[in-house]
Amino acid sequence: MGNRKRQTAQANKEAKKSLAFAKLNNCPTSPRKMRLVADLVRGEGVNKALAILKFNSKEASRRLETLLLSALANWEAKNEDADIENAALYVKEIRVDGGSMLKRLRPAPQGRAHRIRKRSNHVTLVLGSNNTES
Repeated sequence: MGNRKRQTAQANKEAKKSLAFAKLNNCPTSPRKMRLVADLVRGEGVNKALAILKFNSKEASRRLETLLLSALANWEAKNEDADIENAALYVKEIRVDGGSMLKRLRPAPQGRAHRIRKRSNHVTLVLGSNNTES
């Protein structure tokens, strides 16, 4: 490995130390419905994001709440000596991508059929820290 490539790899590794992420694959909710809830918590602090998700009535908020708790647990495992309250964690990035689609047929008038698309999505949630010393 070249010197410049090694330095870049080490710099990327140091930058990712303060990040923690969690993924939710093949969630049986349409991506549009999930994005509506994801937009509410993007850029918010972890405590505020948990409060928003807990009291939101949409089904997608329950799934995102579980995902956020999983990302928090991943951050704790990565930074065993650090404290969550002092870390100033926030939702740095949340992406909702389309997943696989189940295609079904529904009877229609005059012997025809309409296609029903049951969509799913993939959610990636990245937590970042505002403090640089941890």
